[in-house]
Amino acid sequence: MKLLIVEDEPNLLSVIRKGLSEKNHDVSAALDGTTALEMIAETSFDVIVLDVMLPDINGIEICRRLRAAGNFVPILMLTALNSSENIVAGLNTGADDYMAKPFRFTELEARINALARRASQEHKTPETITIEDLTINLRTKTVSRGEDTIALTAKEFGLLYYLAKNTKTILSREKILDNVWNINFDMNTNVVDVYINYLRNKIDKPYPNKLIHTIKGLGYVLKA
Repeated sequence: MKLLIVEDEPNLLSVIRKGLSEKNHDVSAALDGTTALEMIAETSFDVIVLDVMLPDINGIEICRRLRAAGNFVPILMLTALNSSENIVAGLNTGADDYMAKPFRFTELEARINALARRASQEHKTPETITIEDLTINLRTKTVSRGEDTIALTAKEFGLLYYLAKNTKTILSREKILDNVWNINFDMNTNVVDVYINYLRNKIDKPYPNKLIHTIKGLGYVLKA
């Protein structure tokens, strides 16, 4: 697996790089955001481990730029900032996972492998998913309903995709958190409900036929 580690602490960077290299991964490294962006422009990576607090361009901004440019390489945010607000901010720009320092190397490796597997599975899926008049293009990461193009954030798209690939299946909040956020949130969080509401406002509210349904006490389901 070809990996890029972006971390401004040289000792930590060295430890991560050495550990992953010993697992037979091809590991590149950058100490700052500018160098990272240059490397990403020249090389296709399978997973990027990206520190948030970098000396020039922070990790959240790097992630935002990549997603805006249509680069959807799996990104694991690595940072000392572990508050819910910072986690949501990072994920909302398009990061796929989030780990707080200090961390166990075995967990880091497991999360990297999980992101790579998920990306591999997505490449095997059909290019589009259609439910009634809702069309989700997995290659371009675009969504339309009828003749209308609907703008979604990266995390909204990820949530919609998860609902769509499990259409007609009731998904609990816990299951959605595990699969869309891939992180151990406090189960009292309302982040799933908030994002479901965001999606409803965009893909349901303007249209007579509603596709996202709440199943009281169980979760949510996407169906015509």
